Amino acid sequence: MTSKNNPGHYFEDFHLGQELRHATPRTITAGDVSLYTALYGPRFAVQSSAEFARAIGFRDAPVDDLLVFHMVFGKTVPDVSLNAVANLGYAGGVFGVPVYTGDTVATVSRVIGLKENSNGKTGVVYVNSVGRNQHGEMVVDYNRWVMVHKKNPDAPAPEIHLPDLPSVVDPRALQVPVGLDLARYDCDLAGSPHFWDDYEIGEKIDHVDGMTIEEAEHQLATRLYQNTAKVHFDQVNANRGRFGKRLIYGGHVMSLARALSFNGLGNAFKILAINAGSHANPAFAGNTVFAWSEILDKFAIPGRDDVGALRVRLVAMRDREAADFALRDDTGKYDSAVLLDFDHIILIPKRR
Repeated sequence: MTSKNNPGHYFEDFHLGQELRHATPRTITAGDVSLYTALYGPRFAVQSSAEFARAIGFRDAPVDDLLVFHMVFGKTVPDVSLNAVANLGYAGGVFGVPVYTGDTVATVSRVIGLKENSNGKTGVVYVNSVGRNQHGEMVVDYNRWVMVHKKNPDAPAPEIHLPDLPSVVDPRALQVPVGLDLARYDCDLAGSPHFWDDYEIGEKIDHVDGMTIEEAEHQLATRLYQNTAKVHFDQVNANRGRFGKRLIYGGHVMSLARALSFNGLGNAFKILAINAGSHANPAFAGNTVFAWSEILDKFAIPGRDDVGALRVRLVAMRDREAADFALRDDTGKYDSAVLLDFDHIILIPKRR
């Protein structure tokens, strides 16, 4: 009898250059945006208020950049990471045209790297994934790598190919939304008096607040993105794993940390790029997430005197307040409380 279900790809099923056209394009609705707000509580004015957004050149309130990222990411899971051990990291991510409610996003991925692990039971797959709207315009283009189980440990290892990924996105690749004009940007309504000019390279910001991960919320969030990875849902399968419980989707932690970062980076209303990202330790229901940021760099946007860019490291901590800005120990290993190390570039108004 022929099986009609989708077992997902195992490590030996991937080959270099393979193109994966992912199923189920997703139309993003106002309901999706409301649920995202309920799950994470982001307060950035541009995404919260259509009137605020229109005043600075958007045609409506754009969909939160990380909601777009998760929707695009979720499409890739059945083909890339259904049989994953863990999602390991990101690099070279660029956000494109704004997404508005009613837009439909679809995703295509290409395998750009392969390396079997020394245990012969798993391997790391590198993919480039591009999300486009219904007009074929790029909304996000990023690279990620994921550790995937082998179905047959005796399957021969592929030739090792490690892609050459940038450590920092080239500023020339950054896409400022067309028509953006911050002459009418209102910092009182935005909730922060701090502009690009007020941040210094090396400055660290404790975002103070904490959010506890609830089992139901993380399940709702992951289903919202149609992310079907077994490690997030299947307790029977988790009982056989090394943790004995379901893992929290790393993107859930990412969105919690981004929402927490409002307290200190309230005017950083748009993510332009993802330089790098590491899920340093697993998160589980019941963990409380705190966050801190470090300004790694700042640079002007060519031809713009109203906005600038900040390169920011956003670090999420579990069950530990972030006032001591913990990251790595003396050997370079991540502190056991670090969940996420997220290096990204954000757009923020200049003082005028």
